[in-house]
Amino acid sequence: MRLSAYAFPWDFLGDDASLERVAELEPDVVVLAATYHGARVASPLHPSRRVLDIPESACYVAVREETWRGRRLRPAPPAWLGVPDAFGTAREALATLGIATDAWIVLCHDDTIGRLHPELTTRNAFGDRYPYALCPASPEVRDYAETLVEEVVLAHPLRGVVLEACGPVGVEHATLHDKIEFAAWSSTDLALLSLCFCDACQLAMGEYGLDDTELATRVRHAIGGTALSVDEALGGDIATTLAAFRQGLVATLLRGCVARVRHAAPDARITVHGAGDAWTTGSFCAVGDPRALEEVDAVVANGWENATRMPRLVQLREFADVARALGTYLRLDHGWPADSVDLEVARFAAAGVDELHLYHLGLWPGAQWRVAREVAAAVRGTR
Repeated sequence: MRLSAYAFPWDFLGDDASLERVAELEPDVVVLAATYHGARVASPLHPSRRVLDIPESACYVAVREETWRGRRLRPAPPAWLGVPDAFGTAREALATLGIATDAWIVLCHDDTIGRLHPELTTRNAFGDRYPYALCPASPEVRDYAETLVEEVVLAHPLRGVVLEACGPVGVEHATLHDKIEFAAWSSTDLALLSLCFCDACQLAMGEYGLDDTELATRVRHAIGGTALSVDEALGGDIATTLAAFRQGLVATLLRGCVARVRHAAPDARITVHGAGDAWTTGSFCAVGDPRALEEVDAVVANGWENATRMPRLVQLREFADVARALGTYLRLDHGWPADSVDLEVARFAAAGVDELHLYHLGLWPGAQWRVAREVAAAVRGTR
């Protein structure tokens, strides 16, 4: 079993002890954010701060003007940070310790571009826009994503890339101070509210034989109803076709991005945050289309919640053949009592998990660092 630890570039700026903590953990790779959306993050061990507001999506690798000149969609540099290549600075610091780096690239979750170009964002059946959710049905969005991953790979020596939000993002995993939980929507409601009816989607749905007007009407009537699944809410035949359409969007986007990575760095290891659920609403894309994982080396399930951790792994394994590594993405404050770390790691190993992906180095207080070191030791014990 291998261990991946996630980090932001700013975790290492102004905190020399952060590198010492990472070295002590001995991860196989640090997955370092090359792009990221707006957020409010805690910094419990940083010497000069405790809370940091990230105002908007930005690219933490230096943005090359010669590549993006004349393009409508282009990554924004982090004006708030004042360091144009914070990713490179952090990567070099990790390299001095002999720690490999994967570039963590968030693709369709971009609040900066979405606000500038709302016509390229997800529009639900009621006409509401999600300004953080770029819709991959748009060729312009796909071209932006492909160019972005190639630019990141060309910028610095890397072990590989980790691709997140490689498809329709949906109603969840949104913006700061989110209040949608007050509506008490069911999982079916959330899936229905995550369906996109932007102009590009409407056109593409027609090519699948779907009537977008009828579909939007069914969605609006189903929200808040009693349906226990999307299939029940929309009708089995329509749901099956719609699922194939959504998974096809993921496959098209991923294949384009993977091809650009392979062109720029043939030996780079490509990891995807994925889900076996066709109606997934967050940043883990639906990979049910067999084309989605072509040329991908590893696929990682969302394991943040105890109740859904194993079912999601089992579901994802259906699409990840034995030659492809299977990982799970974990929070150390969820389901890691200190007296059961070895048992929990053994449980993952028995389930066929090849990689544990730990979120998130800069967010951990001292207690979680202690658990992280125990997890790391348990992982090494599986080898």
